[in-house]
Amino acid sequence: MTVTVAIVGRPNVGKSTLFNRLVGRKIALVDDTPGVTRDRREAEGRIADLTFRILDTAGYEDVTDGSLEDRMRQQTELAIKEADVILFMIDARAGVVPLDERFAQVLRKAGKDVHLVGNKAESGAAEAGLVEAYRLGFGEAIALSAEHGLGLAELYSIVSAAIDRVAAEKEGTEIGDLDEMPEVDVDITEDMLEGEGEEATLRWNPKRYLNVAIVGRPNAGKSTLINRMVGEDRVLVGPEAGITRDSILVPWEWEGRVINLVDTAGIRRRARVTEKLEKLAVGDSLRSIQYAEVVVLMLDATIPFEKQDLALADLVEREGRALVIALNKWDLIEDKNEALKVLREECERLLPQLRGVPLVTLSGLTGKNIDKLMDAIFKIERNWNSHVSTARLNRWLAGMVEGHPPPAVSGRRLKLRYMTQAKTRPPSFILFASRPDVLPTSYQRYLVNGLRDAFDIKGTPIRLWVRGGSENPYNDKQKRRLG
Repeated sequence: MTVTVAIVGRPNVGKSTLFNRLVGRKIALVDDTPGVTRDRREAEGRIADLTFRILDTAGYEDVTDGSLEDRMRQQTELAIKEADVILFMIDARAGVVPLDERFAQVLRKAGKDVHLVGNKAESGAAEAGLVEAYRLGFGEAIALSAEHGLGLAELYSIVSAAIDRVAAEKEGTEIGDLDEMPEVDVDITEDMLEGEGEEATLRWNPKRYLNVAIVGRPNAGKSTLINRMVGEDRVLVGPEAGITRDSILVPWEWEGRVINLVDTAGIRRRARVTEKLEKLAVGDSLRSIQYAEVVVLMLDATIPFEKQDLALADLVEREGRALVIALNKWDLIEDKNEALKVLREECERLLPQLRGVPLVTLSGLTGKNIDKLMDAIFKIERNWNSHVSTARLNRWLAGMVEGHPPPAVSGRRLKLRYMTQAKTRPPSFILFASRPDVLPTSYQRYLVNGLRDAFDIKGTPIRLWVRGGSENPYNDKQKRRLG
């Protein structure tokens, strides 16, 4: 069973780049000049074990004057009619533009299975655009980098579900008919729920596999740890620093889940990296951070928290990835209790942007505390996927404002109106205020730290965007303003 997937969007958002990646070869012309693609192009696409028909389309232009652009638009609309699944692509770095909004109206009228894709999302510059994309009316945008391959796992899920749906429709089975579906026993624990009583919702639904990148300075013990975890000499190790050059993916199963461990080259300070080969290896390691969901930062416990360690931790936070700090070679430390106490204090002082980040002591050589490392990885993954309901957020916000009101600026009091969570991975929140541009950074830190403590999302990056707004759309009846 196959399905047809169409990639659509305005010019120059990266449709052909994604098309080439899914096809596996460069058959569509790609250039920074808008309008390179004119006809819709068809090929066989592939993601892992899935194959499907993929359509590349011309950039959508809202013209009906019989011109070339008009005929290109008609070709795009034909592709929409043929498609079982539509990937509506925007440029996440540029944000939503009027043509995106016009195209969204066309897609809503088409009545197709549409998924919003925010391309060029490999850097933090895309975060605001991904949040802004909510207003197009297709839910949360998939963060994608067609150039680097980021987000293919989400596309796999979309295509897989479409194949099942089309197969069921051809067999006459109604998707969602519970009487026809097999019973599945699911144990729901308290840490998977968010809220209480009728407001309780599932907090976290772990997928079958998890991408974990092991990073750190040269000779921190990354490869030794991976070999110990998988139980074989899967990657080269030795006393010399810098043995690992390529980022190596090693699948490994732990407690029924496939963990894609990624061994990376040691990352030295940029000023010390002079050889081209090492530059390429370091670049590969940095890309592994972008593609990971959880990053384990390996430190040498005998010389921890050097400048490069802190720079790597800060990079992981800026990339929005979940972080666990592993203190390797712990068997070489004599006074372990005192050393751990000092290191925890140092961690909180040096990495305030990651307050509460898990700190695990271990020995990659002997395998001691690997189970604790995995517990920390799963816990931080749950935090990274945390979702808080709007109702709970605004009750919490009211208490925070009452306990510590925002300061007056230029003699005028700031009013915090309401808050909502925009997305997870990492937890990201939008705060609407009367004058967002003057809300002090210190008060924003106060709110972020309060979020960590109140909703148990310590250690993970948290994004807080402050926006202007006059009313709380989530509280139409009371029209209550916090402040």
